[in-house]
Amino acid sequence: MTYTVINGNRLFHTDEGPDGHTTGETVLFLHGATCDSHDWSAQVAAFTAHHRVLTTDLRGHGRSSGPEPASALGYHPRDFAADLAELIDAVDAGPVVVVGHSLGAIAGSVLAVEFPSLVRALVAVDPPYGFEAAPIAATAARFRTDDPVGFATALLGGIEGPDTGPWAAALPVWHRRRILGMDPETVHAVFLGLNEGATDLVVRPGVEEFLSRRACPVLTVSAADSLKIKGIDGNWDGSVSPHPYSESVVVDGVGHWLFQERPEEFNALVLGWIAGLTGVTAPTG
Repeated sequence: MTYTVINGNRLFHTDEGPDGHTTGETVLFLHGATCDSHDWSAQVAAFTAHHRVLTTDLRGHGRSSGPEPASALGYHPRDFAADLAELIDAVDAGPVVVVGHSLGAIAGSVLAVEFPSLVRALVAVDPPYGFEAAPIAATAARFRTDDPVGFATALLGGIEGPDTGPWAAALPVWHRRRILGMDPETVHAVFLGLNEGATDLVVRPGVEEFLSRRACPVLTVSAADSLKIKGIDGNWDGSVSPHPYSESVVVDGVGHWLFQERPEEFNALVLGWIAGLTGVTAPTG
């Protein structure tokens, strides 16, 4: 089954892996804002060789339906996390290793804090938390304009790395066209839900207390340029991930979609880290 009704929305998801799903951890991939589960196309085959792999389109994204009319009240990261908790139970998958990019890293963090028994570990890929208040407020204000899709395209378009290999020409086009195909009201609601309604999950210093409540191991993989924009470094990410198995990795010369730009490097890093979870105490709650 590729669709399940969760909290009134029809969520698209796939469930793949070794026969009988008997080996390895279960991995749940979460995409970012204005994206969809196609983002993980370069990961699925590599991970399903050893793990049960779930991918899903978050509410209002890709092939999943969303609240109508769209409102930031229905697109808060906690709304996404609540959906994910229901989905994990519906497919009998928990606890899972969440691999979340951007908004997906925030939704995964909420899931780890508020539903700890469902999250074995978290991989936060270029997460958008750790900003100071001013740029987040400015971003929220821009999304109150009449053209949220245009601003999202300007905000996210062109933040690929300087060398995306065979994707050099195609990756920016793919990202831009996907945003252009989204419902403007949904784009408006998603970014306001993140940049205005979820400042406690995004903005320093308040977010530090929230992230420190993640009891599970956390691997943070960040683009060096993203950290410069936020005014932090990998040590900050390490400071808000208290589990002793947590790790912070900073990658130079990549953009926001670093897992698409350097898939083999990313896959090896994350698969190796997940393999090391053997014997690591799982959170309870």
